[in-house]
Amino acid sequence: MSRNKPEVILDYTDPVTYKSVQVLKAEFTYAVYYQGNPINLRNLHSLISYPGPKYRKIAFASEGFAFNLAAKLNILFKTDQFEVYRLDKPVLISR
Repeated sequence: MSRNKPEVILDYTDPVTYKSVQVLKAEFTYAVYYQGNPINLRNLHSLISYPGPKYRKIAFASEGFAFNLAAKLNILFKTDQFEVYRLDKPVLISR
């Protein structure tokens, strides 16, 4: 079964490199939580500090990616406390 064609909201093509950036419409955002609380994930090398920690994505526009990450984390940490939450009530904040 093929995916539905995404709805393009904005499109920009660089006239020099011809690389495009498209903003696509998403119904919801899905995020991985631990014990009902939001989390961040970072990867780092435990012996050397170069190049430093890398932060991983925990929020996705597709629920499948979020469920896959939660399943991998549950296996890695031998728990069932990582869950996926649908974020559908946005609250506007300003800097």
